[in-house]
Amino acid sequence: MDELELLKKDWKKKENTFPKLSYDDIYRMIWKKSSSIVKWIFIISILEFVFWTAISFGFKDADYNQRFEEYGAEKYLYPLMFVGYIILLYFFYRFYMNYKRISVIDNAKALMEKILKTRRTVKHYVAFNLIYLAISFFLVLGIMLKKDDKMISIQEQAATDGKLLLFYAETLGLYLVVLAIIIGLILGFYYLIYGLLLRRLNRNYHELKKMEV
Repeated sequence: MDELELLKKDWKKKENTFPKLSYDDIYRMIWKKSSSIVKWIFIISILEFVFWTAISFGFKDADYNQRFEEYGAEKYLYPLMFVGYIILLYFFYRFYMNYKRISVIDNAKALMEKILKTRRTVKHYVAFNLIYLAISFFLVLGIMLKKDDKMISIQEQAATDGKLLLFYAETLGLYLVVLAIIIGLILGFYYLIYGLLLRRLNRNYHELKKMEV
């Protein structure tokens, strides 16, 4: 049984074999668990950033990256990457400040508000990553359609055959399917990692809400 559940039962029961615990004892337990969860959200977001950055540098010399350099794609991709890093730094700052502020909270109402704010920050962080992925995906598609010799040749042939719109529809459909699969995998990762932490944080919120009634 969860340690918090044991403390709740001890708090409510008049007679039991455990030492009597006060409202403040149980609040401190919830506060400690919540502070730990928010700290792990911050740590995992940093580790996730380091992982994807390492992957990016690891494939820097891959053939497709070299082709994109030949296309002059950096003038489109670098500004997007710069904006992405700025926004990620903002989220890391928010995660860190959420942890710092929750670690000094001394009343249930403030703790409840901070839990809600942390949940919103995580949801916005996940939404940003997925939107950024989709924008990057379609930007790469646009560059390939305009710069890649093979793609240009296929478009010219499709135009000659009167099937240019069909080509665009099939290409877009294929990219949407691939994008949906990638987003599904990332959402699964977020559900397992951040989702688990948010569920625990949400449980703490509802426990605090019951204590405030």
